[in-house]
Amino acid sequence: MNGRGPMAWPAPAKLNLMLRITGRRPDGYHLLQTVFQFLDLGDTLRFRCREDGAIRHLDPIPGMEPGDDLAVRAARLLQQASGTALGVEIGLDKRLPMGAGLGGGSSDAATTLVVLNQLWEIDFPPEHLARLGLMLGADVPVFIEGRAAWGEGVGERLLPLELPTPWYLLLLPDCRISTAEIFGDPDLTRDSPRIKIRDFLSGRRDNDCLSVVARRYPPVAEAMAWLGRFGQPRLTGTGACVFASFEEEALARLVLEQVPEHFRAWVTRGLNRSPLQAAMEEATISWGVAKR
Repeated sequence: MNGRGPMAWPAPAKLNLMLRITGRRPDGYHLLQTVFQFLDLGDTLRFRCREDGAIRHLDPIPGMEPGDDLAVRAARLLQQASGTALGVEIGLDKRLPMGAGLGGGSSDAATTLVVLNQLWEIDFPPEHLARLGLMLGADVPVFIEGRAAWGEGVGERLLPLELPTPWYLLLLPDCRISTAEIFGDPDLTRDSPRIKIRDFLSGRRDNDCLSVVARRYPPVAEAMAWLGRFGQPRLTGTGACVFASFEEEALARLVLEQVPEHFRAWVTRGLNRSPLQAAMEEATISWGVAKR
């Protein structure tokens, strides 16, 4: 393992800038059109390799069995797929709330796959990692590929996009939303007409889950209404987080100062390239120097 010690690895959040449900597969998975963009906000993971093959989570999430944690599941999946005898200790600084639509668990899984692929010296190509990641969740591949993207299929067919990178104000009401519950609602729109990328770029940014989420979770409707006083509020994924974009950080922070106390809120920058990619490139250079 060439002396590679534990370092902090980013697992960034994402926003769905649009989410259309265009159909349903025979296996029940919904067909989507969506646009992903990363945020300068996220969890942080640390990994220490073990020689005994054990996979241990040092910072389990309260209320979640360690075996259900996506980072642990990702490590076990990669271990099984590669046949490596190595294990790992996983440390997690969890900042992204669960059930918010920010992709925290999927991002943790992607970071685990990408980093352990190098630390365990497996060297699977990115497309192989993305296929593994899809077994853990539909959002995992975009975090592995690390580029803002237009997504289709269940979200795994990705086309990189270069998007504006505004400042976002994120507003999180006090509720946690089950994606399965929203996708199982009989009133969910499942036949939206497909659109082109140019339609999105010209302003088509609907989220087909919004009406169901707002009906089932009144705090989300309240957050949308409050944020609508300052900009165009949108829902990311199936929620519960809502967001609005601002051209200047100062404007977003002026609104942040007015957020009611019963909401959690952040100001963050949109990113077209995942911080994980930059961290991997920097680490690869330093590891290469250490080998010489």
